[in-house]
Amino acid sequence: MAAIGVHLGCTCACVAVYKDGRADVVANDAGDRVTPAVVGYLENEVIVGLAAKQTRVRNATNTVVKVKQILGRSCDDPHAQKHISESKCSVIEKGGKLRYEIDTGDIVKLVSPEDVAKLIFSKMKETAQSALGSDVNDVVITVPFDFGDNQKKALGDAAAAAGFNILRMVHEPSAALLAYGIGQDSPTGKSNVLVYKLGGTSLCVTMIEVNSGIYRVLATKTYDDIGGLCFTEALAQYLASEFQRSYKQDISGNARAMMKLMNSADVAKHSLSTLGSANCFVDSLYDGIDFDCSVSRARFELICSSLFNQCIDPIKILLEQVGVKATDVNQVVLCGGSARMPKLQQLIRDLFPDVELLSSIPPDEVIPIGAAIEAGILLGKENPSMELDTITIECTASDILVKEADESGAETFSILLPSGTPLPARRQHTLQAPGTYTSVCLELYESVRKSSTPENSKFAQIVLKDLQKKDNGVHDIVTVLTMKRDGSLHVTCTEKDTGRSEMITIEDSS
Repeated sequence: MAAIGVHLGCTCACVAVYKDGRADVVANDAGDRVTPAVVGYLENEVIVGLAAKQTRVRNATNTVVKVKQILGRSCDDPHAQKHISESKCSVIEKGGKLRYEIDTGDIVKLVSPEDVAKLIFSKMKETAQSALGSDVNDVVITVPFDFGDNQKKALGDAAAAAGFNILRMVHEPSAALLAYGIGQDSPTGKSNVLVYKLGGTSLCVTMIEVNSGIYRVLATKTYDDIGGLCFTEALAQYLASEFQRSYKQDISGNARAMMKLMNSADVAKHSLSTLGSANCFVDSLYDGIDFDCSVSRARFELICSSLFNQCIDPIKILLEQVGVKATDVNQVVLCGGSARMPKLQQLIRDLFPDVELLSSIPPDEVIPIGAAIEAGILLGKENPSMELDTITIECTASDILVKEADESGAETFSILLPSGTPLPARRQHTLQAPGTYTSVCLELYESVRKSSTPENSKFAQIVLKDLQKKDNGVHDIVTVLTMKRDGSLHVTCTEKDTGRSEMITIEDSS
């Protein structure tokens, strides 16, 4: 009995197979265990993976990268807008849906993000079946913790279109824990596990409490302004400055030359995770000039020193948010290809000197291996349900806040339900309003993260009217928020003295 676990990231995809009681990542036809999540459209064919990445230099406008950023998102979504602005391949809105505009010569065609993802899933399916020598379709797919229903559906539709039978979708941090058997081998006792995922385009830090085999997410934060590509870009800029120093030619504004340097820098970055130095050679980089440069690991770490600090600060912020000291963390799990970097691992060790740092499984293989293990578990059950990660308790995806005014009249925001709060949840909050008011408007906000800066977006308000004036006092307004597992939010506001109240229900606020 065999099953498959697939992780589709923004920059890479990886597939693991579960067979004979163990899970292993399998290599693709190029011999690589990780496949670039890149799709290139040529005149007479479509190519996926390394070949598409390599031809992007001369086919950038017809090559799709980072499709996961746009899957299931609307045009006005901040993530989609960022993707559209950065994509060399034109993205347009057609019939209320986003489409890639592909022009290979004779005809311009519109391709949906789901169709692009389908091709990557098909590549993963082909890779797994080639290794197994049989037609195996049962799969567990991983999804980021902050993916909404539309994004999960789009990802699932793409996998199903590729011919997969989806056993379940599992959250990426849970898959990372499953890969190491955390909470499974010895299910008794309570522990805190930090899952640190540094992928190509984002950093996600999650604190999970493991208790009797149950995973409870205490808090999770995703940062979209830091990822492995930032390190590649920094190295590419350094190489461009070295080229200018040697040949007195500034190529920083030449898109084609910089893309060549990005490819070379990416290869060098990966080499520097295991070697002390790497050679960057680009044939005919600019104006027929070949470029050859050697970069040491120490030089790379110096170039990226500020980026490394940027990767560590979110851990400290998360620990403070959940009220957990570094000494209270029992294990740290590394995942994401960029977590391979030795300097980053050393900085995390320095932060947790007495904590077990789990990195024996290559970080870019942890999540698909966990998914494959989950697939193996489900195949052992008679009726596996297609629920999302039933071993994870549902939590709020973002902070829920209330707007108030302080003594000076300045607006302040109080967090009533922090992101990662296990559901169902109930919170009570008392706010005060001047006694001269005859009505009070309570405004609720959701913390929406744009890059590393959260912005508060108003999603509901409730007005308490016909209050009796108090010339020498204040109105004490007791607010009770109740959020169910399905994300619906019930809000009740009651004036303490008179018992006057109003209530509203908001569907799917998490």
